This record gives sequence, structure tokens and C-alpha cells, in this order.
Amino acid sequence: MRTEILFPLFFSFLLSLIFCAAEIPLLKKLRAGQNILEYVKEHRDKGGTPTMGGLGFLTAAVTVAAILCGFSDKPFAVSVAVGLGYMLVGLLDDLMKKLRGKNLGLRAYQKISFQLAVAVIAGVYACMNGLTVLKIPYTTLAFDIGWWMLPLGIFVFLATVNSVNLTDGLDGLAGSSSAFFFLFFGILLLLQREGDLSALCFCLTGALAAYLVFNVSRASVFMGDTGSLSLGGFAASVALFSGNALAIPIAGFVFVLSSITVIIQVIHYKRTGRRVFLMAPIHHHFQEKGYSEAKISYGYAILTAVLGLTLLFPFA
Repeated sequence: MRTEILFPLFFSFLLSLIFCAAEIPLLKKLRAGQNILEYVKEHRDKGGTPTMGGLGFLTAAVTVAAILCGFSDKPFAVSVAVGLGYMLVGLLDDLMKKLRGKNLGLRAYQKISFQLAVAVIAGVYACMNGLTVLKIPYTTLAFDIGWWMLPLGIFVFLATVNSVNLTDGLDGLAGSSSAFFFLFFGILLLLQREGDLSALCFCLTGALAAYLVFNVSRASVFMGDTGSLSLGGFAASVALFSGNALAIPIAGFVFVLSSITVIIQVIHYKRTGRRVFLMAPIHHHFQEKGYSEAKISYGYAILTAVLGLTLLFPFA
């Protein structure tokens, strides 16, 4: 088991370190700087930081995963295709922001349409290939839900992709949380004998660890929607295709927290004109309360690690 974990971790880390270091001066040369939202006053000095950094660590992770696993395993191949599909949506969004010179990329309906299209394709694939089992976390129970997996899959993809995207708001936040998510999900899949999907998780973990070298506060590069949407796509894919969709809210609790706090804030504000949080998602609320980006990111990462660890208890 050590080799199955350490080998993809090490090589994806090494390759990602090289790619991320190489892409930063290139992104600066292309003037691919991040446009910062004006109302987040703590981030005003971050304007111009290179974005689209997800290209570096995703390329590394997919390259190592492909070398290790090839594309003979269909769930693995489709997971890679889905992750790259969401990466392209994010890349287009980041490019549109750059061309327009402000923090407005694809329109909301355009982004959701692209996301929905990829989610439907992934859901149909799962249903047509018998990947319709739903495992109950912390138990040995599993149910085959048949074509009900299609609406569930679509929901899982849209919710996960956008939740990870919302979590990408502070230096190191989405990267560290995602790294621990994929680490423990990879171990879970390895214990369930989902070898190729687990290898993909470990490759993403190693690649993200290298990316964090350049993304922890103060960040030299941001992953952009290029990275965050793709990470959500990979997370949903490995979970859905392995029957572990219900484990996402556990290992990915911090992602769910980001979405839920935004929903609560919007609904409550529209009804009362008052805010529940100083700012949403809630990591900005913590920032307004005086917590540093490093502390918030550290807290999110530790919480993700602890909750991810609990998924392994039945195998102890």
C-alpha cells in the first residue's frame, strides 16, 4: 500500500513543482493577473497576481496518472475527461475576465450551461455502465439506485464544482482543503479496491501539495476557475463512479459550508435586508473577524483531514 500511495504522490509533486515554477513567469509575461473584487478590502493589494495557475498542477497530476494507469480503466478515463472538461470551462471563464479587464468572465447562464452539459454526460455514462451503486458511509450498506443516479449525479457535479469554486477565496484555502480531500478519498478508494481512481486521487494530492508552495499566503499565483472548477469535477467523478457520492459532504464539508453560507446569506438578505454573516462565503466572515488567511486555511485543512480520516474507521 505504501508504494501505491507514495509513488503517485512523489512524482506528481515533483512534476507539479516544475510546472508551477515555470508557469508563473509565463503568466506574468502574458499579464494574466487576477482582477480583485473591490468589496473585499483585505485583497486590494493582490491585484495583478497571476491566475490560471491550475494549469500547472492539473497538467502534472493528469500526466502522472496517465503514465501510471493508462486509460484502459473506463471510470478513470472518464474522470480525467470530466475533470479536464471543467478545467476548460474555468479556463474560458478566466480568459474572459482577462479580456474584459474586470472580474466578470462567462455570464452565469453560460457557466451553468457548460457545467450542466458535462454533468449530464457524466451521469449518463454512470447509468449506462452500471455505476449506479450508492454506498452508505461508515457502514457496509450499498444500494443500486439505477437511473436515479442520473439526477443525483447531476446534482452532485453541480454542487461540488461550485462549492469548491466558492471555497477558492483565500491564499491556500481551496488548495490545502482539496489536497486532504483527495488524500483521504484516495486511501478510501484503495481500501475499496478502486485502484486507478485512487491513483488519480493521490496524483492530485501530490500536485496540489507542490502548488501550495506557491499559493500559501502570500500567494505568487492563484489557481483561478481553471483550477477550482476542475478540482470539483475530479472530486465528483471519483466519488460518483466509485459509489461514494454520499461521502463528499463528509470529506468535503468545508466546500459544503461555503455553499450553504452563501445560500443562507442571500435568502436572509432578500427577506430581511440584513446579513447573517459579515461576508459570505463564511471564510470571508472569519477574515472580517480578524483571523489571518493562514489561520483560516490551516483550520479548513485540519478539519478536512479529520473528517476524511473518519471515513476510514470501518476499515480499522
